[in-house]
Amino acid sequence: MLDSMIELIVLFALFLAIIFGFWTGFTDAAYATATIIATRAVKTNQAIILSTIGSLIGMTLFGSAVAKTIGTGIITEGAASGEVIIATLLGALIFDLIFSWIYSLPISETHVLIGGLIGAGVAAGGFEIVEIGGIMNKVIIPLITSPFIAIIVAFSITGLIIRALRNRAASKMNRRFRRLQVFATFLFSVTDATNDAQKVMGIISMILLYYGYISEFVVPFWVIILSYITITSGVVFGGWRIVKTMATKITRIRPYQGAAADLSSSLILGSAAYMGIPMSSTHVASGTLLGAGMTRGVKSVKWGTMRNIIWAWVLSAPLAAVFSYVLYNLLILII
Repeated sequence: MLDSMIELIVLFALFLAIIFGFWTGFTDAAYATATIIATRAVKTNQAIILSTIGSLIGMTLFGSAVAKTIGTGIITEGAASGEVIIATLLGALIFDLIFSWIYSLPISETHVLIGGLIGAGVAAGGFEIVEIGGIMNKVIIPLITSPFIAIIVAFSITGLIIRALRNRAASKMNRRFRRLQVFATFLFSVTDATNDAQKVMGIISMILLYYGYISEFVVPFWVIILSYITITSGVVFGGWRIVKTMATKITRIRPYQGAAADLSSSLILGSAAYMGIPMSSTHVASGTLLGAGMTRGVKSVKWGTMRNIIWAWVLSAPLAAVFSYVLYNLLILII
C-alpha cells in the first residue's frame, strides 16, 4: 500500500512538472516573439515556428548547469520529497494563473518556482534546509541586477546601431534589420528555451533522486527530452495575451531596436545558462525592450505598464512561497 502511494505521489509530481513546463513555454512565446511580431518582420505563425525550432535546438548546445542549481542549490539535496515538489509546483501554477493569465502580465516562472521551492522546503524542514549561499549568489543577485544589465546592454547596442547608421536611409535600414531580426529572434529562442527547460529538468531530477531512481544528481537523457518537448509544446500554443502586453504596451519597437533587444537577450541568457544561473527571461526580455525603447527618450516607454510588471516581479517569489507553504501543510494532512 505504501509503495502504491509513493508511486502515485511520484507520478502526480511528474505530471505537475510537465504542466509547469508547458505553461512556461506557453508564456515564453511572448518573450521570444514579442519584438518580431511588434515590428511585423514576419507573420505570427512564422514567428512561432521560428521560436519552436530554436527551442528544440537549444537542447543540443547547453549542458545542465541550471538544472543542477535548481536541484541542489535552493534547498538541501535530498530534501525534495514528492509532497515538497507537489506543493512547490501547485503554488507556482496558482500564482502564474492569477498574474500571467488573468492579468496578462509577463511573470518570471524562474522566481515563482524558486519561491515555491523555498516555501514548501521551509514547511517541510525549516529554514535550515534552505541553501542561503546558493540563493544569494545565483538567485537574489541576478534577480536584482538582470533587468539593469539588460537595459544597459540593449541601450548600448541600439545606440551603436543608431550612431553607425545615422547617415543611411531609415526605410532601407529597417528592411535589412527585419531580416536580421529573424536571426536575433532565433538566437533568443535557443537561449531562452535552454534556460527554462533546465528548470523542469532540475525539478524532475530532484524527485528521481529523492526516491532512489537515480543515485546522484545527474539529469537522465529522457528527462532532457521530456523537458524540451513540454517547453516547446507550450511555445507552439503561445500566450498571446502576454504577447500583446510585451509587443505593444511597453514601448513602440522598430526593426533595428527589435534586433538589438533580441541579440542582447540571447547574449545574457546564453551566458547565464553556461554559468548555471537560473536567469529570468521575463526580466531580461522586459529590460532589453526598455533599453532599446529608451534610445528614443524615456517618454517612449509606457511606464504605467512597467509599474504593473515590476510589482508582479516583486511579489513573484514571496507569494509563491506563501502559497507553497500553505499547500504543503494541507497536503500532509491529506496524504
